[in-house]
Amino acid sequence: MRPITEMAELEGLYDAAVPASLTKVRTRLSPLYRQWIETARFCVVSTVGPEGTDASPRGDDGPVVRIVDDTTLWLPDWRGNNRIDSLRNILRDNRVSLMFMVPGCQNVVRVNGTAFLTADTQARASFERKGRQPATVIVVTVGELYFQCAKALMRSGLWTSGDESGLVPTAGQFLREQDAGFAAEEYDAGYAEYAKPRMW
Repeated sequence: MRPITEMAELEGLYDAAVPASLTKVRTRLSPLYRQWIETARFCVVSTVGPEGTDASPRGDDGPVVRIVDDTTLWLPDWRGNNRIDSLRNILRDNRVSLMFMVPGCQNVVRVNGTAFLTADTQARASFERKGRQPATVIVVTVGELYFQCAKALMRSGLWTSGDESGLVPTAGQFLREQDAGFAAEEYDAGYAEYAKPRMW
């Protein structure tokens, strides 16, 4: 299999970019982009570092990020598995991308920019939930943002195909694949209750 190595060859395989795909790009949040991002409870954060790339899902029961101003977003780093892959990357390479999704919407909104981490007392306290605060806050500076063409979600039927979780392995099964003695069924059955007090 021969790889494509030249830009001219790659570009020759595609038609010219659809004009609206270029003119829709903004460098600041408009009222409509604010509305979308303030509605989104889920996003994927993409980062890059010396070891490679990382994409991390982030979610909340309200807006997943806080809009501070037209070019600044705050993303609290709530409890997770403490791998902190994304955070390590941001510390060493500040480029980030966020992809916001809203259930039922065929479009997604993408933000590309830069970020830094802060453990600022007031910033962390402003997100306090149930007596808990995020360990850090990711401060994102918007470089560009735009809505993404709906075709990918339309093709996949992401919001209309129903529950397909029975077609894929569970978290417990993934863990048992690594450790044959792992109690996968017990882990899966108890995880929702285990997670409840650890969400924030």
